[in-house]
Amino acid sequence: MSEPHIKTISFISRKAPHSQGLAKACLDMVLSNAVFEQNINFIFMGDGVYQLKDQQAPKLIDNKDLSAAFSALPLYDVHNIYVEADALPKRYMTAEDLVVEAKSISNEQIAQLLADSDVVYAL
Repeated sequence: MSEPHIKTISFISRKAPHSQGLAKACLDMVLSNAVFEQNINFIFMGDGVYQLKDQQAPKLIDNKDLSAAFSALPLYDVHNIYVEADALPKRYMTAEDLVVEAKSISNEQIAQLLADSDVVYAL
């Protein structure tokens, strides 16, 4: 019996954390796929970087806090977490503002990650 092919699956999250439930949907998809031991790239672009911002107060707007779930990503072996290089400074944020460690990468590097992926989901 041959070894199963481990796929590289990339998820792009571009929406603010409490916008139409898309942030939670993307996070759920990442965690679901990680259980099957796939190589996961989790990429935050544009307003999506707000999802990773520390010290949020979503209960004030009757939403769930996703911070704990993001902190659990390494437990699911999701270590390839990226932020679009221009997104943080345009939103007056730095890497120290994030709840998880994320690598800052250029749009060219993002394009290469996507080209090297077997499957890409963009939310």
